[in-house]
Amino acid sequence: MRLSSHDKSLAVDELSREVAMTCDAQGVLTWVDARAQGVLEAVPGKTLRALAAQGTEDKVDRLLIQARDERVDGWELILCRGQTPTTFAFRARPHEGGVLLVGSLVPEDYGAALEQVSTSMSELSALHREAESQRRELKRRADELMRLNRELEESNRGVRSLHAALDEKAEGLHRAAEIKSRVVANVSHEFRTPLHSILGLSKVLLNPINGPLSSEQEKQVQFIRNSAESLFELVNDLLDLSKVEAGKTTLRHSRFVVHDLLSALRGMMKPMLPPGSPVDLRLVEPETPLELETDETRLSQVLRNLVSNALKFTEAGHVTVSAAMGQRDTVVFTVKDTGIGIAPADQERVFEEFTQLDSHLQRKVKGTGLGLPLARRLVELLGGTLSLQSVPGEGSTFTIILPRVHMEVSEMAGLSERSQHLDTSRAPVLVLEDDRQTLFLYEKYLARSGFQVLPVRSTDEARRVLQRVRPAAMVLDVMLEGETSWNFLAEMKNGEATRDIPILVVTVTDREQKARALGADEFWLKPVDEVRLQKKLQELARSGPVERVLIIDDDDVHRYLLKQLLKDTPYVLLEAAGGKDGVRLAREQVPQLIFLDFVLPDITAFDVLDELKGDPRTREIPVILHTSHELREEERARLANETTAILSKHTLSREVAIGRIRDALTKAGLGSNIHQEGRRG
Repeated sequence: MRLSSHDKSLAVDELSREVAMTCDAQGVLTWVDARAQGVLEAVPGKTLRALAAQGTEDKVDRLLIQARDERVDGWELILCRGQTPTTFAFRARPHEGGVLLVGSLVPEDYGAALEQVSTSMSELSALHREAESQRRELKRRADELMRLNRELEESNRGVRSLHAALDEKAEGLHRAAEIKSRVVANVSHEFRTPLHSILGLSKVLLNPINGPLSSEQEKQVQFIRNSAESLFELVNDLLDLSKVEAGKTTLRHSRFVVHDLLSALRGMMKPMLPPGSPVDLRLVEPETPLELETDETRLSQVLRNLVSNALKFTEAGHVTVSAAMGQRDTVVFTVKDTGIGIAPADQERVFEEFTQLDSHLQRKVKGTGLGLPLARRLVELLGGTLSLQSVPGEGSTFTIILPRVHMEVSEMAGLSERSQHLDTSRAPVLVLEDDRQTLFLYEKYLARSGFQVLPVRSTDEARRVLQRVRPAAMVLDVMLEGETSWNFLAEMKNGEATRDIPILVVTVTDREQKARALGADEFWLKPVDEVRLQKKLQELARSGPVERVLIIDDDDVHRYLLKQLLKDTPYVLLEAAGGKDGVRLAREQVPQLIFLDFVLPDITAFDVLDELKGDPRTREIPVILHTSHELREEERARLANETTAILSKHTLSREVAIGRIRDALTKAGLGSNIHQEGRRG
């Protein structure tokens, strides 16, 4: 029976496993093909999120966010076909302000397994977090009880009850402080957007080019702008303060000289003094050039804050900023004014949040009460101190004492210096990580287990170290400041000289699928447990990754497609167009894994399996059968006993291929006899 073109098209649609659709930036479908309509009941106007299985909507949102900016491959989503959750592997890219998506249906057994694994991992992760939280809470309580027991051993039951009540109160205050910090940070972010609009629109209204305003209207708009600027200053101070309190402030160290810092400060602060002002701003530079290595932006923020505060409370006279070399490699900055001064009883209060002293100038300038508390917190973050001396009616002097070189910079220099001298008794581990504190943590962890850390903070530094040292393993963060290391990971796993170096990817971004596909031997999310890190590196440094995969298939196209699927992976691919050549190559090269086609031109797949099992050199090599042939029940039963997995060619994807390779090698245990003979071959 011959089919018409229309019938053929319907038949192809029925057998096709791909769906295509487009959506706008908010995830609302704007176009779907016929198969998407039939398979998923998707229609324009419906959201892609609405098609997702319950509990997986966030993964849809992450796909849309990333695909709006760049091409995405192999992103798996669980969508509902009617009431049945089904796994699709999507490719997506930006399209006309939205996203174009093409999804391939993943075989049901794999989708079910993936869903089960995902559910199990989520449950395990939740249990781990709960157990860790309980462990920390129990440890905290145990420590507190031990302390109370020592201090209150001779005390009566009433005193013990009082201490218990105080402990509960302290815990409640701590929780309240954490909630306050989160609320302040979130609200501050939300305030910024409308404030930007108010400031921008008021500036437009005040511009004569956009039409004249009456004097009364101009005064009103100026009042609006001044109020918005004051509120914007308060929001910024709140946000900075909440970040410091939460320990989320990131320092950016750089080398700079005091002359440049003070010159920039003069340029920023001079406009605050109107022409003819009775207050003079003076900047006194050190007698000799003075270089610092700390966070210039944060230091400049502190000085601006102090100078701005001094100018507000000085009616006449001067505000003087000076810098000089201090004792023990420190730098001393002073901001001295001839203002109204601060009474001794209030000199510590001014560093408390939202504290404002009552005075005629205070009522006039209406400060936020956050400037000085923020300044002190930032100075402490830089490793220094901020103090105050003042006499009412005569003025105030704020003194900052800072290490000339920030302690993190000094520690990093020591770590780098130690890495230049290799210790032959310890295995070197290259650690690519841009966060200094994390690098110090790695050195502390690994020094206890016989490893020497080679710290680098960029991929260029890593390449330079690899020219002189071959590490036993690498620890890699893929999210670096100013760059990512995905290309570096692929480069390491594709290079002849570096592909067998085990790589552990540790990062904050959940991109395990991409890391594994590029050849990472292990993937973890931060933070890292010390014992787990030590054990994993000892394991990786001993074994190393797999190298050779043999493809036995007479179809040139299918061999090519399989090679493309495994492109940019750490595997060296060997090819054979027939069963006899495949057996010969297996004996000569001793690969770690074999992909075997079921239909071969010279001998059958069963003959190949018999040949392999009959030779001690190849007996333990795992075999994955991939075929487009419809297997009979007895054939499938026999192959299931003699192979690791059976894959259909037309449903094979990159993720499935890499996953099944990893599963097969794990099940085989990567027998040392195979690995060693492969080295000799």
